[in-house]
Amino acid sequence: MNDQRLDTQQVRRAFGRAAGTYEQHDALQREVEARLIDSLDYYEGKPQRVLDVGCGTGRGSARLKKHWRDAEVIALDVSLPMLRAARHHSGWLKPLARVCADGQALPFPDHSMDVVYSNLCLQWCDAPRKFFAELNRVLKPGGLLVASSLGPDTLHELRAAWAAVDAEGPRVGRFLDMHDFGDAALAAGLKDPVLDSDHVTLHYPDVQGLLRDLKGLGATNADRERVRGLTGKARFQAMRDAYEVHRRDGRIPATWEIVTVHAWGPPEGFLPRYGGRDTPFEVIQWAERPQRR
Repeated sequence: MNDQRLDTQQVRRAFGRAAGTYEQHDALQREVEARLIDSLDYYEGKPQRVLDVGCGTGRGSARLKKHWRDAEVIALDVSLPMLRAARHHSGWLKPLARVCADGQALPFPDHSMDVVYSNLCLQWCDAPRKFFAELNRVLKPGGLLVASSLGPDTLHELRAAWAAVDAEGPRVGRFLDMHDFGDAALAAGLKDPVLDSDHVTLHYPDVQGLLRDLKGLGATNADRERVRGLTGKARFQAMRDAYEVHRRDGRIPATWEIVTVHAWGPPEGFLPRYGGRDTPFEVIQWAERPQRR
């Protein structure tokens, strides 16, 4: 598995800029979210504390709160603008706790979460093994992990169209496959991980529609080896022409490979691989702190 493949600052910037437009372009995220929420019916426990890692605008966090009304749901994201947008999905009586932090360095004590949920966040983490280790660290023994990510077949049509006209570098982000995620989950100490892979295809009138969705989501290419600078009009048009071979019934497809992970927290006595957090749970970095007067 090749860690250090992402420009994490680019990831943070892109999602920060997309906070105001995200929910206008998130058809895929909603579809995967619905699947993950449905899978929670297999969990028979009554969680006290649920963590949503990479919550984005918080719609998934709100659905978790609706699913488990008595639980404390914590919405965590690395992007402060996303967390501010999540306020619109937070109830008045029992608002979501919103925490700005990196999923690879969670500011919570060991074994403090009953359920950890993460929808389409893992592919934006630079070190999947460390990410899983952190999720495992904060899970209680027997706690549930539910997560999804993008697999390597994602946007293969766009990748092929760019490759046909441009050999300078990756124009589309590269994603790890299901076996890499399984290895990372096992190495982190998660118990009985079950992984699955499926494909979702969205259709657009043209390539520009697909690219608008990607930009509106903040899902831009953050590969460290990506091509920098502007793309010329002639080369961009050549890419569009190359994509046209996929057009059917007046529309072009965009395929997304979805990898899902279900696993359980560590057994009693398991020691986290990446060390623990001694900070009391109440002392965390909130998304919006009171302004000093």
